[in-house]
Amino acid sequence: MLLSTTDLKREYETLGLVRGSEMKAVHLGKDVTAGIRKIFGGDVKEYSDLLKEARDQALEEMKADAEQLGADAVIGVRFATSTITSGAAEIVAYGTAIKF
Repeated sequence: MLLSTTDLKREYETLGLVRGSEMKAVHLGKDVTAGIRKIFGGDVKEYSDLLKEARDQALEEMKADAEQLGADAVIGVRFATSTITSGAAEIVAYGTAIKF
């Protein structure tokens, strides 16, 4: 399935909004390690990995939502994130499903 952050310069039928959402949390051991890294600075790999996995899963959910509508592509793809609690985040991927 084609995913694009911009509009396409071709004719298409708009099918509607599609989205995927994923909530992830690190386990206590990784949260403690991340806390230590925050004190001393540097890459907080535990949180980077958490967010990457959540983004990938949110995209997969969004694509599945679009496929249920019979879409060929999703345009205007965007991500939104929110922190639910310390060490846990929600990632939402959304866009407009279209059919060529």
